[in-house]
Amino acid sequence: MSTSLKKSAQKVQTVLNQLGFELNVIELPDSARTALEAANAIGCTIRQIAKSLIFKGKTSENAILIIASGTNRVNEKAIEKFIGEKLEKADAKFVLEQTGFAIGGIPPVGHKNSMTTFIDEDLLQYDEIWAAAGTPNAVFKLTPKILLEITKGTIINIKET
Repeated sequence: MSTSLKKSAQKVQTVLNQLGFELNVIELPDSARTALEAANAIGCTIRQIAKSLIFKGKTSENAILIIASGTNRVNEKAIEKFIGEKLEKADAKFVLEQTGFAIGGIPPVGHKNSMTTFIDEDLLQYDEIWAAAGTPNAVFKLTPKILLEITKGTIINIKET
């Protein structure tokens, strides 16, 4: 672990500090770009990785953040019913414009623009979960309750069956 965080990771740490929680961003020696890489680097189960995925409303063009358990695939049809519009995959440029972070290190907080957030109900079963912190190798540990509080997200069933 390095004592000085990269700029994007430091931005996430600053936001976490401002939110009033004692959550510490750590930089891993290995990549945590994917949920599997993150779980392997941290030493937790892949299900404990809270992966932040950005989608785009087809009509509104609004960014939608879905925080999913590491093994779950997002059931886009279920989300579309919930929000009342079709979803599109967001490209790297849109993600960067909306969040201020590059794909592979999207944190659940600290985004450039506010966005509707949905949290995978499967994350609630764990005492601790891990989220990306702005770079492909920066993460932080938190609880599902804190995730809900800091994101003001809506808990829903997001996974494909």
